[in-house]
Amino acid sequence: MPVKARLAGTSSIAFRLLPVLLLLAPLAAAAQAELRGYWDAVARGDYNAAVAELRPLADRGNAEAQYRYGMLHADGLGVRFNDALAASWLRRAADQGHPRALVALGHLYKDGRGVPADAHMALQLYRKAADAGDAVAQNNVGFMYASGRGAAANPGEAVKWYRLAADQGLAGAQSNLGVMYLKGSGVPQDDTEAVKWIRRAAGQGDAYAQYNLGLMYGQGRGVVVKDEREAIAWLTKAADGGYGPAAMLLRQLRPGDERQ
Repeated sequence: MPVKARLAGTSSIAFRLLPVLLLLAPLAAAAQAELRGYWDAVARGDYNAAVAELRPLADRGNAEAQYRYGMLHADGLGVRFNDALAASWLRRAADQGHPRALVALGHLYKDGRGVPADAHMALQLYRKAADAGDAVAQNNVGFMYASGRGAAANPGEAVKWYRLAADQGLAGAQSNLGVMYLKGSGVPQDDTEAVKWIRRAAGQGDAYAQYNLGLMYGQGRGVVVKDEREAIAWLTKAADGGYGPAAMLLRQLRPGDERQ
């Protein structure tokens, strides 16, 4: 069963919910004060009120409000789903250099949602945010170079960007960097180094990395000794985290396991 790499930020949680929560803390005090009504509405689950709080701020050019207003349209929260409007508002924030808006708009171009599909444009947007130090963007630049999307495949360049994000502690990038070492793509093949990075991601609860770490224990690659019990323990964590292939493998290893 092959070891998997993944693009961070494409699931509904990683791409839409986690960045919203993680971006609250770094906001300057003035920006937090402006968005207080929005956050109060979100805490109540009242997205109609959240929309009403954001729109005037977005109209006045507040990049954070424009980003969040765009994401509400992308998610259909408090408004109807409308990827074209989402792209329009995300572009306004991106034009002000808002890193997460650049990433979100890049996803829309990558997937052709609300804008024509354009992998090269997606890479450009990711790269602008990556150059500003955004870890998710750095990971995604790495993924685009690793997969040859938006530019010619360049494993060495992919490794460079994965490492920048991994050094910031981004679990998805740590997992992807580990896979590059495992395959010997852009770096010399090194199972021990692969396990080091995959284990860091797995320790943060990343289900993809937990699955890969389970496979490596099961195969005895990069670990002190092949250990089926440790392999099953990590596969179980991945399955409990919702990663379907882990649950399928567990059912093969342990007939009667009911995980879906």
